[in-house]
Amino acid sequence: MSPSRPLGRLGPDRCSVGALDRGDSPVATASPTQRWLLIEQPGPWGRDALVESRFDRSVASELARRSRAENVRLLLIRRPDERLADSGRRWAYADSRPGQEGLWWSVRATDDDLLTAPWDGSVGQRADRPVFLVCAHGSHDACCALRGRPLARAMPAPGPADVWECSHLGGDRFAANVVVLPHGFYYGQVPGDGGDLVRAHAAGQVALPWLRGRAGVPPAGQAAQHHARGELGLLGLDDLPVTSVRPTTPPGADVERWTVTMSGPGGQVVASVESRPSAVADRLTCRATHPAHSRTWHVSLDQRSD
Repeated sequence: MSPSRPLGRLGPDRCSVGALDRGDSPVATASPTQRWLLIEQPGPWGRDALVESRFDRSVASELARRSRAENVRLLLIRRPDERLADSGRRWAYADSRPGQEGLWWSVRATDDDLLTAPWDGSVGQRADRPVFLVCAHGSHDACCALRGRPLARAMPAPGPADVWECSHLGGDRFAANVVVLPHGFYYGQVPGDGGDLVRAHAAGQVALPWLRGRAGVPPAGQAAQHHARGELGLLGLDDLPVTSVRPTTPPGADVERWTVTMSGPGGQVVASVESRPSAVADRLTCRATHPAHSRTWHVSLDQRSD
């Protein structure tokens, strides 16, 4: 296991500080993941969290193979400040697919139980409230720990099992990063104690100022949906589902364009979406050795049919 190292401070060399200074937008950066396996694993995590933790290493590689084969995102989780004091052997399966949303908690006797347990919601106790996962994986990127751990400790969720630190979510420069399950909404640059985010989801709404997108929706669809939510004031979790993402430029073009169709309360909402490389290349993670271009997104609503 990799030894823990001091994380330092949030100085100007940190990727999340640079992203805030540049005004990088986190919109359209949610993962394609739609099914999740959450494994409670207290203690330190190395860069490869599953292998470099106290999880049974003889089981880890087989479990990783199964998660890849079944297209299930595997995340380690742990309690902020030990909010709960049981054995540390909880696990959960979550489904973010529209119409199938749910999260089910179980307890494993041994780590290898996870190799044969069904990942389909047929076992475990169904969660009746949103679960907030805050990326705090400092061995992957220091910003995730420096911003994520204080947020996880402070977040005013209703119960102690509703907020967890988690391993790498992606988008390090947007720390503090949060994913809300079971719907799979990604958030970045979450400020303060995250109270506005918790209250929005308690009311069945997204917190638009920090929304990165919904997991499983193509990036162009995430960008279109975000813009349309702001224009139309539709913040419900299930508002404006994306029904079609049609590219209008060849794959890999420097400037890419799509026509995105969403289902609105009065009929179809159609958007034109354009993505291009950022004007300037920057270090996009704390570990990056070379600068890279991010993508910028530009959206206009074309029509709303009743």
